[in-house]
Amino acid sequence: MNNFGVGAAREVDVVVIGAGQAGLSGAYHLRRTGLEPDRDFVVLDHAPRPGGAWQFRWPSLTYGKVHGMHALPGMELAGADDARPSSEVIGEYFAEYERTFGLRVHRPVEVSAVREGDGGRLLVESSEGTYATRALINATGTWDRPFWPRYPGQEGFRGRQLHTANYPGPAEFAGQRVVVVGGGASATQHLMEIAEVAAETYWVTRRPPVFRDGPFDEELGRAAVAMVEERVRRGLPPRSVVSVTGLPLTDAVRRARETGVLDRLPMFDRITPNGVAWDGGRTVEADVILWATGFRAAIDHLAPLKLREPGGGIRVEGTRAVRDARIHLVGYGPSASTIGANRAGRAAVREIGRLLKGADTAAGDADEVFAPAVV
Repeated sequence: MNNFGVGAAREVDVVVIGAGQAGLSGAYHLRRTGLEPDRDFVVLDHAPRPGGAWQFRWPSLTYGKVHGMHALPGMELAGADDARPSSEVIGEYFAEYERTFGLRVHRPVEVSAVREGDGGRLLVESSEGTYATRALINATGTWDRPFWPRYPGQEGFRGRQLHTANYPGPAEFAGQRVVVVGGGASATQHLMEIAEVAAETYWVTRRPPVFRDGPFDEELGRAAVAMVEERVRRGLPPRSVVSVTGLPLTDAVRRARETGVLDRLPMFDRITPNGVAWDGGRTVEADVILWATGFRAAIDHLAPLKLREPGGGIRVEGTRAVRDARIHLVGYGPSASTIGANRAGRAAVREIGRLLKGADTAAGDADEVFAPAVV
């Protein structure tokens, strides 16, 4: 870990915040253009080890249950055991990727704020010191900002409340009555696991779930991404791509629907000391409320730059923040998927190359803007 001293700032061309799929993709493409890690750019990651958000996934989420994990650019993930936890498989893959391409990720490093500096540079304030950078790739994802809805009576609940972010796997729910809140893929995965050991399970969602039968083809994928992209263009908080595609109707989901595990209840109106209740008089007693209610973009450290629009989000064109061309958000909105993160990392580096070299090279490709290198 490098400490630069109080008041000192180390100058680099690019700072990458986050070493998940999007951050590593960006670092890989920076490396390919000839920039040197720790000399020209630096990658900061607050997690204790490689793996991005995957390292925090629950043990029962095996690699075989992961849908659509796209390989990082330049190196395939081959021969993985489907029965192993995804946190282990992907963590080891990310670690090997960092070693193979010499990305030299600094961890654990907390970034507290990004501010305007002198000479057109941004100041990235971190637990290992301050960096003065010409451009920023923000790849902080969402895992650090779990969304907890608020309902009347929540503080008085005598049972346990937890979120997907700290879901321990099904074993801890043996013999208990569990309410799972949320209409996404995580909620259905939790339900199907917990139902095998719990005394009772209940599924509660704000809107009726939409199940998607048939393949998720390229046309449907483009349409889903376009819907999310439109939100970030308007400066609204992004929704996940999954939220507009519906839930895949797998064989396991079909069985769960047939056996009643995925019988959905409308959203309750309040939480009681012993469970949840609806205004119509219905009540359910519960030992646990599991909030599978998603995540929000972890971008509070960018607040000093005042990038948010009145709608609450950061308006983005491609990967570039409209209010500040030095800042690129990858893994944000339409690029919040493994393949989207790869593409966004490359696109951000192209744009940054044009920015750093100036308007006279703005029409060039990033591979021409930077000196090419083989890594």
